[in-house]
Amino acid sequence: MRVARLNDVALHWREDGDPAGRPVVFANSLGTDLRLWDKVIPRLPQGLRLIRFDKRGHGLSSCPAAPYDMEALIADAEALIDHLGVRDSLFVGLSIGGMIAQGLAARRPDLVRAAVLSNTAAKMGTAEMWAGRIAAIEAGGIAALAEPILERWFGAAFRATDELEAWRNMLVRTPKDGYLGCCHALAGADLTERTRGLRLPVLAIAGSEDGASPPDLVRATADLVAGARFALIEGAGHLPPVEAPERYAGILNAFIEEVGHV
Repeated sequence: MRVARLNDVALHWREDGDPAGRPVVFANSLGTDLRLWDKVIPRLPQGLRLIRFDKRGHGLSSCPAAPYDMEALIADAEALIDHLGVRDSLFVGLSIGGMIAQGLAARRPDLVRAAVLSNTAAKMGTAEMWAGRIAAIEAGGIAALAEPILERWFGAAFRATDELEAWRNMLVRTPKDGYLGCCHALAGADLTERTRGLRLPVLAIAGSEDGASPPDLVRATADLVAGARFALIEGAGHLPPVEAPERYAGILNAFIEEVGHV
């Protein structure tokens, strides 16, 4: 296992593929770790350098005390990519990871040559909504909200499979400070103007059954960026790399080829 000590955090990261290949960086969602991409990585083209990491407070990364803000999460990704000597990456971010992608592309265009904004938006939810979730978790822990979260994460068909239990376990085992810290970051983040100013190839991906970032919200974010593409995965929820990995990888591979990132 690899850990990079950066600023005030130690980030767990993993690399697959060709260390000399064109870099693709993955950032995962709230309440998940880098295993979110396990079913997608083997379906990507050979010869790429595939980098993924656990954001602060998640997976095997360190867990500073809450609250966090979006600028800290963006700075973590920036510091890791600099640490790894990466430039001109294709950055794939899902949910809060997609917000990190937007912020990093705006801050450091030398690090991001193309972006995939998956199941995300320039602004996700309201401060009041996040305050309610924070209060509920402080009172009853993440487990108290596990069922409604899983309903937003996955379509009905996937929720009927045995695999759901593993994702419930991943969610409820997320450190409380890590989950709440990122909730605070989401509550205070509005990247609309920064995203509107992006000038790079962008692909937005949505799931038709996504209860956290509905397709219209994802499409509206894509519309902020001139020339951005939009793809909808029917029957998938908030985490299509898990429940529809073949379709997800097919869409991603077509974008990789389209932007010449091979």
